[in-house]
Amino acid sequence: MAPVTQIGEEMYALVERLYPLCRSITGDGVRATLDIVGEYIPLQVHEVPTGTQVLDWTVPQEWNIRDAYIADTSGNRVVDFAASSLHVLGYSVPVSATMPLAELREHLHTLPDHPAWVPYRTSYYKPDWGFCLAQDTLDAMPDGEYEVRIDSTLADGHLTYAEHVVPGQVADEVIVSCHVCHPSLANDNLAGIAVATFLARALAEQNPYYTYRFIFAPGTIGAITWLARNAERVERVKHGLVLACAGDPGGLTYKQSRRADAEIDQVMRHVLAASERPHHITEFTPYGYDERQFCSPGFNLGVGSLTRTPYAGYPEYHTSADNLDFVSPEAMADTLAVCREASAVLDRNRRYLNLSPYGEPQLGRRGLYDALGGRSDTKQAQMAMLWVLNLSDGEHSLLDVAERSGLPFDTVAAAADALQGAGLIKA
Repeated sequence: MAPVTQIGEEMYALVERLYPLCRSITGDGVRATLDIVGEYIPLQVHEVPTGTQVLDWTVPQEWNIRDAYIADTSGNRVVDFAASSLHVLGYSVPVSATMPLAELREHLHTLPDHPAWVPYRTSYYKPDWGFCLAQDTLDAMPDGEYEVRIDSTLADGHLTYAEHVVPGQVADEVIVSCHVCHPSLANDNLAGIAVATFLARALAEQNPYYTYRFIFAPGTIGAITWLARNAERVERVKHGLVLACAGDPGGLTYKQSRRADAEIDQVMRHVLAASERPHHITEFTPYGYDERQFCSPGFNLGVGSLTRTPYAGYPEYHTSADNLDFVSPEAMADTLAVCREASAVLDRNRRYLNLSPYGEPQLGRRGLYDALGGRSDTKQAQMAMLWVLNLSDGEHSLLDVAERSGLPFDTVAAAADALQGAGLIKA
């Protein structure tokens, strides 16, 4: 892999490319986004027709937009979709009309507490139309007639999502999911897309134990569609992580799975604590990102969510202030590093069985003590061997050993490798 600084800059460059595109839960903006991601990693793109039943939902009509504006009597575009995709209420039906400001106000969305910002609003499942604009812009609009134009289509089409698979040594899977439906919002969730993409690239250079499946799908309906189409193979999913809000300046937050005792929960708690990064661990709630779909009671998968500042936890959330200045290469590189650390622990975390459980086996006779000679952590490595031997009862994982002993996970895993090589334990 390239140096961390370079990787951070490359992720930021990907966010810059994706930022201008108008994304929604369906449409050409999603396809264009996946086309760009596909330049970095190979993707299998799926198109699911409008009307397809997916669990309790139905794939909606596809929405596409070409232009939209509010113009004054002189023809000046007061609000212009070409300037920002946030200016249009997502999934707006077509409109071509002239109306007084008093009537138009019913279709305008602003943020009075942040008068210079433009809000992000949608109306996916209820036909409507509208514009989002800065309160400052609205305050400067005099009473009078305005031309209103939304050149959009709502028609039968498809919902688009994509997958990328990094083959592992076993068929059991780790899923990494991120949503691709938000328009020009850099942290939520272009940073998550970038981190997922570069995590996939990093894992492809290794030989991971688990198979890693990356899912790039629109929020809610996309995850539900994936689950509906993969219900028969969901049992392969042993661990999972939803990535979002991965590039802001805040500390890291891990939201536990519904089960709270899933292995991914233990791994993320351990990795974040051991790294001494500022972080928060939060309990599961059935609100947020797509962890709530993967953790719905019928599936109950071990899937948590990793963010920096969580959704709605920063003022810029779902506004035009979530822009390219709000995210940084350093923050995305840090999020990626945590993901890589977590995957390294997941891939090496096993349960072993002591093949010589009656009394302590003689390690010196097997050359295990000699193998430690010259190491700066000789005493620590020796203690790791003893702990691994003692807790290799088929019930304790290496992460259990590390947490109980207070030893670094890497030291414990190295001890297990040495003991297995000497024929004293088996997985």
